[in-house]
Amino acid sequence: MSVKILVDADACPVVRIVEKIAKEHQVPVVLLCDTNHVMNTDYSEVKIVGAGADAVDFALIGMCNKGDIVVTQDYGVAVMALGKGAYSIHQSGKWYTDNNIDQMLMERHVAKKVRRSNKKHHQKGPSKRTREDDERFEKSFIEMVMTALKEK
Repeated sequence: MSVKILVDADACPVVRIVEKIAKEHQVPVVLLCDTNHVMNTDYSEVKIVGAGADAVDFALIGMCNKGDIVVTQDYGVAVMALGKGAYSIHQSGKWYTDNNIDQMLMERHVAKKVRRSNKKHHQKGPSKRTREDDERFEKSFIEMVMTALKEK
């Protein structure tokens, strides 16, 4: 069983970091995106999936095996990856684990309810990604790759 990295690549800001680390450790990468996104890479395999709702998510989980690494900001994808025995990491560098995913899902649910109740008030989007964000992700991702390779 060999480890592979699966990236939910639609609007993913850490693709280049993932590829750099994967290349250093000789781990294959599959970038999954829908037909609305164009991905150019000289390292990864690119899988373009139909533009249906959640099409990329289900294709990614269909390819996922125990011990693989999944990069996603989608908590639902993370839950399914964990259920298959894979590692999963957010673009912030936070690991999704069996110990924290329930809390994260609850926080997402509460935040969604708040947004619905505040329709008149404009919610600010996420803040601009910084170099520190990339460094935090890179450090955490290297740790995950090393962990996955040791357990392979």
